[in-house]
Order: sequence, then C-alpha cells, then structure tokens
Amino acid sequence: MIYYYELCILETPLSNLTYQSDISIDIGSKVLVSLKTRKKLSDAVILKKVNKPSFKCVNITKITSFYYDTKMIEIAQFISKYYICSLGEALSIYVPFNKNISFTKNDKQFDSNIKLSSFQKKASNFLEKNKQALLFANTGSGKTEIYIKAIEQVLKQNAQALLLMPEISLSPQMHKRLEKVFGQNIALWHSKISKKKKEKTLEHLLNGQINLIAGARSALFLPFKNLKLIVVDEEHDESYKSDKKPRYNAKDLALYIAKKYDIKLILGSATASISSFYKIPYFILDETFYTSQKIINFDNSSNNLSPLILNKMTQALNNNHQVIVFVPTRANFKYQICTSCGKAVECPYCSVSMSLHKNDLALKCHYCNFTQRIPDSCPSCTNGIISNLRIGTAQIEEELNAIFKNIVVKRFDTDEIRTHNHLKQILSDFNKNKIDILVGTQMLSKGHDYHNVKLAIVFGIDSILSMNSYKAREKALSLLIQISGRIGRKGKGEVIIQSKNEDFFSHFLQKSTYKEFLEEELNFRKDLYPPFVKIARIIFAHTNGLKVKKELDFFVNLLKSNKNIELIGFGQCMVFKILNKFRYEIIIRSNNIKELLIALHSINSSMSSIDMDTLY
Repeated sequence: MIYYYELCILETPLSNLTYQSDISIDIGSKVLVSLKTRKKLSDAVILKKVNKPSFKCVNITKITSFYYDTKMIEIAQFISKYYICSLGEALSIYVPFNKNISFTKNDKQFDSNIKLSSFQKKASNFLEKNKQALLFANTGSGKTEIYIKAIEQVLKQNAQALLLMPEISLSPQMHKRLEKVFGQNIALWHSKISKKKKEKTLEHLLNGQINLIAGARSALFLPFKNLKLIVVDEEHDESYKSDKKPRYNAKDLALYIAKKYDIKLILGSATASISSFYKIPYFILDETFYTSQKIINFDNSSNNLSPLILNKMTQALNNNHQVIVFVPTRANFKYQICTSCGKAVECPYCSVSMSLHKNDLALKCHYCNFTQRIPDSCPSCTNGIISNLRIGTAQIEEELNAIFKNIVVKRFDTDEIRTHNHLKQILSDFNKNKIDILVGTQMLSKGHDYHNVKLAIVFGIDSILSMNSYKAREKALSLLIQISGRIGRKGKGEVIIQSKNEDFFSHFLQKSTYKEFLEEELNFRKDLYPPFVKIARIIFAHTNGLKVKKELDFFVNLLKSNKNIELIGFGQCMVFKILNKFRYEIIIRSNNIKELLIALHSINSSMSSIDMDTLY
C-alpha cells in the first residue's frame, strides 16, 4: 500500500510538497527527502496524510527517530502567518523530540530557603493571581528571589520551567544562583554552549533529569514535555527580537504560547516595555533591600574624556573603587548630532530624527520620506553645527590605557567576548578587582551585580535619543536606568552622563518615575505607533540597483491602493548597500492586524524580506 503525505521542507522558503511512502508514518515525524535543486537530502516534517494526487510523487528517502509534536506545529503555523515566512522556516527554529528517549518523572524536592520580604510577598501573590503578569521591579528590589520561588513551586509539581534571558551576558551569575537552589536540575542554553553539551542537555530534558532551562531566546523552542512556567527576565530587551528569518520576538511569542496553552508567564524588568505595560496586568516592586544613594551628574562637553570625567575616574580609582564606562557601539561608530544642543534634525511630520543621505546631500525621514537639504546650522538652537562625532569601545579603551598607565582596562562587548568561558572569566576577574575599568556596550547594562563599582560613565546617549525611531526616547531612558542600576547597590554611587539633553534625562531620572514616562509616552504614540497600531518594514535588496528600485516602485503603488493600511514611508534604507546589494524599504502600519497581514502576504517578491513588529 502507498501512503501520501504533505511535507514542509525545513530551512527553505518552499511551499509544502507531497511525497509518498510504502509504510505508514506518524504525523510530525522528521524525514529525509530529495529535491531536484539539491544534491544532498533535505530535512522535512510530515504534516498530514493526503489523498493520492494527480501528479507523480517521489518516495520519502528516510524516516528519522525525531518528531515535532502538535504544539510545535501549531506555533510554527502561527509564526509562519504572523511573521511572514514559510512553515519550513518557522518549524526549523524548533528542536525536535527524540523518540528513543523516554520521559521519567523524578520526584525531586527543593528548598530555596528564601524568605520573601513583605513587599516581595505582595508581588508574589499578585503573580499567583494573574496567569500572565508583569513584575515591574526596581533594580535591587529582589525580583530574582520571586522568580526562584515561582520556579520552585512548579518544579515541586514535577513540571518544567523556562527562564528566558536577553543575552548570554546574564548567564553566569543567574546560573550560579539557580544552581545553588536547583542543583543539577538546571541547564543553560544559548549560542556559546558547545554542541556536545547541548546534546547532553536535550537528552536530560527529554528523560526528566532536567526540569529547568535558563537561556537566550532560542530556549523557547526546546522540546519541553510538561512546560508550566515561562519567566522572561529583562522583558524590555530588544535582543529578544530575531534579526534573521523568521523575525520573531521571543517575548511576544512567549505571551502567545502562554495564553494559548494555559501556561503561567512572568515578565520582569526595571524598565518595562511600553507594550507590556499597556497590555498586561502589572505589579510595581519599588522597595529595595539596601539603602543606596545615587548621584546623577551631567557633562555637556564634546570631548569624550573631559576633565570632569577624568577627575572623577581618578578619584574613584584612588579610593580602590572600580569604574564602568558605557559606549553605545563596538569599535568606532560615526553619528551626526548638534555639538551645541545635542539634538538631531527632526522630521516635522513624524517626531523622529531624520537620516543623513550623504550622496544626495540631504536629510530624509524614513517614516514619511520627507526630505530636506542638510542645514548649515542646527534648527533647534539656530547657532550649533551639525557635525560627525566618532565614539566606540576600542577608541575609549585605547585612550584610557594611554592616560592611566598602571591600571587594568578591559573591553566588554561582542567583539571582545566570543566564548561563554571568556564571558565568565571577564566577569569573575572584574568582581575579584583584577580589572579596574570595564568599557562596554549594552552588555554592561544586563543585570550584573558589580560589587565594587561606585562610578559609571555614560557616553553617546544622545545618539540613541536622536535615533531615527519612534522608540528612541524609550530606548535611551531605559538604557540609562539599567546602567545606573549597576552601581552603588550598597552605599553611594555616581553616574556621569555626557549629554546635551540634561533636561529630558534629569526629569525622568531624578524628579519623575519610569512609570510616569511610560504614561506620557503612551499619549505621544496614540493612533500613530505601537502599542496602538502595528508597524511592519519591507526591505528590498538586489545587486542590480535599477531592478530593485523598479520592484520597490511596483509595490509602493500596490500598497498605496490598499485602503486598509497606511503607507507611511519608503525609499533608501539607512544603510543603502550591504554585501554589494542595494537596499530600499517600505514602512506600513495599521490598527487592523488581519488587513496588515493580508497586505504583507501579498508581497511575493524574491527580493523582499519582511519584518513584522519592526523595532526601527
């Protein structure tokens, strides 16, 4: 007897294909098939049994011992529809089950010995009452203890828990705290973990030896048998958004999965994202364990290492204190900003900064395509000059080494930290006072406890505030709060912010709260930006500049005729050429998700890539 099956081909944009087999195969099984265009066999997944088609079918070559369960296929179908990709691309981000490994429930007992304070108990009770909730917790308020208590409760029921973290920079410290309570019942999962260790982790997850995974966004797609709790730490962090196809957001997907399959979800952050704050019940945990005094000072100098900053650093080092220096980008980064007032040129229609198009000698808005010539002087203060500034971790490290001869300066960015062991070593050395100054990018802000840091220097925050993005204010302020939260956890600490925008930052850092900022920002975004509307970005790229421009124009005209969506910008991408390909973009928005998705699925161009819920 011949059986016919509809398959999706993993890691390809192909539509589902029909193959045949002389034996019956379970739905969800991973198989190997041949494709005309490929010499090697391709991985595929059995989706459903179908009737004999009118065309001739090819035999399935091999049946593996791996399979994808119903939940995996259902979630992949949602990812395919919502994030605009093939089912094969969506399902390929999942790690399948191994049929040869049987699951055994192990009765394990844990005792964290953590006694929650009265305000932590209030937060914990709130989280228990709400199936999906946001823990809006100040730095040092003890949200990790609340996480551990929630995880402990789930593991005692022989269920599984997942703790998602934005980047590997959080892993060593968090792993140490979790391992202290849960012993060998926890495993890490992120890109720097070796293949051999990952295979062992998967085996232990499937056989029940491990019930807790702590990891980066990819950990959401592991083969959990009985997942009952998802914790998303630092839920505001943009690294939860994938920059490769499928361009999913792990935080948003965790919320979707939790609601669909009745799983408990805890989102946590000191600087909650505006979408979570708006959509999810929240509890503000604003009391801290330790009395700390944080001094915020501003430096409006145009020189990176100004006399004020060097003087403060010298004082800290002489008192045997450590210093962290934040720089917005790795290596050396160029940006345009007014050297007098720190403001970039804003679009009169979109309230976002315009981008420099050097070849056109113009500034353009990437949201509405408004264009103007590069001004001779700053439109905001009328006398400042719009000029290029250059700043980066490599440059700052070099300058500090030249100034401070007898101290140890290390970089902490993704160029420098390439392995998990190197990450652990740098953090260990810093906490043992073997490093005096740590110069880094956003990795510095990711929730580490630096014991002896009493001074933080922040460079380049104006470049983030002036980004060509509706999220610029949220990103800049959130980042500053996260960095300032790394210092003076006990006792005094000082943050020096090099900025021309003292009024904005000082208001929300010293006089107001982040909650009040979010409420103000919601008023600003109403009817224009998320969370009130959905925004998508369509990028067209090709080595032939004329060809890709023609493709752009065709779809611009097509989308303009669609009354259910709003075309708010199109033109050259900010980075016009990458890997010898010319790049153009279209930005569209709508408060009707269904109509927006219909419009996006109508973009059937081989030159296009689509970013739903774009962050730019």
